[in-house]
Amino acid sequence: MSGDAILTINAGSSSIKFSAHVAGRAPHELGRGQVERLGPAASLTVHAEGASAERAEIGPADHAQALRAILEHLGPLLHGRRVAGVGHRVVHGGPDHAAPVRLDDAAIVELARLEPLAPLHQPYNLSGVRAARAAFPDALQLACFDTAFHRGHAWEHDTFALPSSYHARGIRRYGFHGLSYQFIAGDLARRFPDLAAGRVIVAHLGNGASMCALRGGRSLSSTMGFTALDGLAMGTRSGQIDPGVLLYLMQNDGMDADALSRLLYRESGLKGLSGISHDMRRLLASDAPEAAQAISYYVTRIRHEIGALTADLGGLDGLVFTAGVGQNSDVIRAMACDGMGWLGLSLDARANAAGATEIGAGRVRVLVLPTDEEAVIAQAVSDALG
Repeated sequence: MSGDAILTINAGSSSIKFSAHVAGRAPHELGRGQVERLGPAASLTVHAEGASAERAEIGPADHAQALRAILEHLGPLLHGRRVAGVGHRVVHGGPDHAAPVRLDDAAIVELARLEPLAPLHQPYNLSGVRAARAAFPDALQLACFDTAFHRGHAWEHDTFALPSSYHARGIRRYGFHGLSYQFIAGDLARRFPDLAAGRVIVAHLGNGASMCALRGGRSLSSTMGFTALDGLAMGTRSGQIDPGVLLYLMQNDGMDADALSRLLYRESGLKGLSGISHDMRRLLASDAPEAAQAISYYVTRIRHEIGALTADLGGLDGLVFTAGVGQNSDVIRAMACDGMGWLGLSLDARANAAGATEIGAGRVRVLVLPTDEEAVIAQAVSDALG
């Protein structure tokens, strides 16, 4: 299969990311791109290796139309190569999948049953699978799961305090953003092996946000649980909330499951707290007190989870910031570490402002590392192709 091409597709609720690689033991990236702002004014950006990014306005587009646009613009990336495999980010793999899975009809039906557990992602992930199978019927189609990295947690980090029969039914903590954490764990092992062998918290801070405690490069515990709602406040998702609030809204406001789902997944988080935007960049640029309050809540939850995950680990050797907000916002990084000196956690203000890789000034090492979920997916496809 060497010389053939591998595609990766990461279909989210409002965007689709993709990349192309040359198949091989260590897949070489040919380029990547994404469709943003799905809906009335979608746009496509393609960045081929060694070339400037090209941008095209698609106009009104749903996921199916966006995928067709991506397929039409793959030529400059593939240079005539045959597509031998397509790797898909699939957010939820349920309790049984700790490794990538070949996607046939039965696998797609099985994964569709998990859509209620990841309604912002799973249906769109699977729409990408169906489109790719139609476009490349002879190619290997492989699902790579965001939950897989967290399989193997100790029971106490995996269960809820419900009757044990619920855990047996699959109602348990799954954890998400596993492809990102897998990449960071591998990057630490290559570049910072001493730190990778220790106790590290990784903060994946993007529109979706979570944190993971790593011991020796393996997931010990995560802030996300049964769905991608738990833990940190996110762009439009609530994060941690007392379930009694939901019972109250059902009993007193007459909210049903659909109304609660809209509230928790689409109208809460930074968007709900600020009433302005889900975009951290807009909130940081705003003078509105509601923006400052939303940011304050956001970083308070981060500090809370740093403390909790450190307790799980029995100490802390390193903290890694990654993803859109974590990698790009020195302000959020500084606020998240403010007052954490008791833990040995402090920042070098100049290094932080410059976006350096190493920004810590205390006993605990603090790193800023880019993540690359597409690289993890491409490697999985290459391994499956043999």
